[in-house]
Amino acid sequence: MKYIISTMFLLLNLGSVCMAIDEPAYKVIKSDGAIEIREYQPYIVAETFIGASVMDDASNAGFKKLFKYISGNNSSNTGISMTAPVTTTRSEKIEMTAPVTTTRSSDGYAIAFVMPLKFTLATTPQPNDSTIRIREIPSRTVAVIRFSGRWTESSMSEHEQELIQWMKSNGYAAGSIPVIARYDPPFMPWFLRRNEIQIEIKK
Repeated sequence: MKYIISTMFLLLNLGSVCMAIDEPAYKVIKSDGAIEIREYQPYIVAETFIGASVMDDASNAGFKKLFKYISGNNSSNTGISMTAPVTTTRSEKIEMTAPVTTTRSSDGYAIAFVMPLKFTLATTPQPNDSTIRIREIPSRTVAVIRFSGRWTESSMSEHEQELIQWMKSNGYAAGSIPVIARYDPPFMPWFLRRNEIQIEIKK
């Protein structure tokens, strides 16, 4: 199954990087219980590709690499505040020689950190690591279902199907593969976690 997984890691006592407070800006335009339709504003990400077959392995490796970038391994040697979410994209290999494009791959994941909202493409510090690229995620409309619980494939699939059925019933066509958004660190009790499935709506 192809999907995107988004993870927010709230980091405590890790040098100069502060607890995440920023998220991409959005406006809720429709709400139906646990489901929302959101309009997201554009935002900047730092993204890298990890060639691994296991999602957790790729997420961990990508997180460490990107964490070094926001900790000062960049052109201005400055720390960048941690934000939310950290995204992991299945089967999207980044072509570093053509940073405005991506090519399909079945052997890895693209991991991305959302940059603080104050940054633009022009002002975001450039990575010293050539395998990291900076790009803008454009504005878009997204259907979202929120839920709590453990990060299991069965739970993700259950809520994904619930959101897909709701979209079909309400006349919305999917414009992207599903996104699994995790907004808490692993040490958060499972019953307190904020999770989401997100699917971009086709214009």
